[in-house]
Amino acid sequence: MKIQWMITLSALTLFAAAPPGFKYWSASELRGFDRKLDAKMDGKGIVTEQLDTYSNHSAMVAHRVASGEAELHVRVADLFVVESGTATLVVGGTIPKAKTTTPGEVRGASIEGGVKQQLSAGDVVHIPANTPHQLLLAPGTKFTYFVMKVKDQ
Repeated sequence: MKIQWMITLSALTLFAAAPPGFKYWSASELRGFDRKLDAKMDGKGIVTEQLDTYSNHSAMVAHRVASGEAELHVRVADLFVVESGTATLVVGGTIPKAKTTTPGEVRGASIEGGVKQQLSAGDVVHIPANTPHQLLLAPGTKFTYFVMKVKDQ
């Protein structure tokens, strides 16, 4: 009886599959994006790679070698997991002379009145929808982070 149970269990294991929508990104895979994306760097100092898109959220990796614009996503929250490097996140406040670049996306040169938070590898940040935010990098710094974008319902 014990042998039949082991055979049945082994057979089930062979046919088991991850449920639809499940995705695993290993720590080593995510760590490798800094080098991979460094080779694709554009003139703006940022390059991204979309990992996957789901019904109400998406996942990507971003790699920066320069500060970014101030931005605000009207109906999308951001979740950052810092993979490597350091940056200063400015969050809250207002974006002077803000411009809507696409529906629901606002950009500007800077943030006034925001709070500064130093970020480094291993840090996790949640930025609510409709919240100004900007990443600032010191010259010569590189910064790589996993981004989950979650749409408001």
